[in-house]
Amino acid sequence: MNRKLLDLTTKELKLNLTEPQYDSFDLLLNELSRWNGKINLTAIKDGDEMTSKHLIDSLHLVPELDLHQSLLDVGSGAGFPALVIAIARPDCLVTSIDAVGKKISFQRHISRLLKLDNFKPLHGRVEELAKNRLHCFDLVVSRAFSSLSLFVSTCAMLVCQSGKLISMRGSDAEHELKELEEKIKTAGFRPEPVIKYHLPNNIGSRTLVRLRNEL
Repeated sequence: MNRKLLDLTTKELKLNLTEPQYDSFDLLLNELSRWNGKINLTAIKDGDEMTSKHLIDSLHLVPELDLHQSLLDVGSGAGFPALVIAIARPDCLVTSIDAVGKKISFQRHISRLLKLDNFKPLHGRVEELAKNRLHCFDLVVSRAFSSLSLFVSTCAMLVCQSGKLISMRGSDAEHELKELEEKIKTAGFRPEPVIKYHLPNNIGSRTLVRLRNEL
């Protein structure tokens, strides 16, 4: 873990993290590297790149959470952003779901290791979850969906009244958002101003597309 890069981001986002939380992030990346030596969880292997693409990218969601809110991370992979948010915001209940069993096994391992009582990883498909958890989450987030359109159509029913869908996307997000204005409105959501940021070391530009449930 590159602590210097992480400190710059937490200062920029005005996050007051404790030393035990930093230690948890370090352990998370170390365990990810260790597991990657046995099973392929992520293609990102470099320490600085892991800090940027896993920790720093995930931390940009933390200011979107109010106290004691619930969050669902859809297609969470090895647990990003879900695990990072669960560590940074122990007051919030974080749920993750992914269809790949080995990735959920890793998340459960980290949850036990760090004693994350506010974290619940689920093995399955979000379409099945939607049948039983309608309007249950304050925030539903993902950086796994290939299209914003699919994210909205698949996850809209999981968001509670006045809750938000947040899609973590690249630099072309505003163009995609404009093309979906009618679909978003029909689903009962209102776009909020997008949030743009850059990952360190010229890794890339990112955009948070935020859609508020008005039903």
